[in-house]
Formats: sequence, structure tokens, C-alpha cells
Amino acid sequence: MNVEEIRHAHPDGGEGLLALVLRNSTGEPFHEGARFVTPEDAYLQVGLLQHPAGRIIGAHVHLPTERRVTATQEVLLIRSGRIRADFYSSRGDYAGSRFLAAGDVLVLLWGGHGIEVLSDAEIVEVKQGPYQGREQDKKAIPTTR
Repeated sequence: MNVEEIRHAHPDGGEGLLALVLRNSTGEPFHEGARFVTPEDAYLQVGLLQHPAGRIIGAHVHLPTERRVTATQEVLLIRSGRIRADFYSSRGDYAGSRFLAAGDVLVLLWGGHGIEVLSDAEIVEVKQGPYQGREQDKKAIPTTR
């Protein structure tokens, strides 16, 4: 699976990797085993897993770990349809756009984003909880696009 990085650098440093686009259409197979595509310090860890038939992943639980999360990160799985995603720094500086179609996955890590639905779409969204209401969840940013 092809992984595209959307980056934005601003003069005072910081905010490099805004998002990842995982393309379904490339036809590239996953590598056997687990390959995580997000940086280790990302609040959501997204991996590509490929295992042969017969592989057994033993029953397990994840150990309790206290985490401090200060940013919301999202994963969008485009189940059907077509969208355009626009990417911005947290200050609203335009960093680019990508078109996504059925089977593509968008991992939103930092900065801002906007979505335009180009054809009827079904999208699975995953982000951290708990949800504390719209007022606590997001705010509009002025954009340069």
C-alpha cells in the first residue's frame, strides 16, 4: 500500500507531518507482519497488518497505561464515494489537497483539515474519545485557500 505524507513547515519550525494518505488503488501488497505508518509519538497508532492463513495471534489484553492526550487525531476510511481533503497548518496556512476514493484511508495527525464530498460517500471515522460535545471538539480556522 502506497503511503503519501502531507507536510507543512512554517518559519518558526514545528508542525511537519499533517496527514497520511493510504491508497487502496496501488495494488501493492502489505509486507508480511505488522508495519506501523504513524510516528511513535502519534496519539493514534495506525498499522498495516498482513498475515498468512493459519497464523494465530494469541488471545491477549492490553496493559493499562496512563496516557496524556492533548490533540485529537482521526482516521477516515472511505468506504464508498469520492472526497477532496484540504490540509492546513493550525494557523490556517494551506498545505495541499488530496482526492480520496473507496478503499483509501486518511490519517489526520496535526493541523487543520476540510473535506468536500464529491460523490455520495460512506466514511468510517475513528478518533479518540470520550466526546465532550461540539463546542469542546473543534473550532473553525481562517484559511489561506
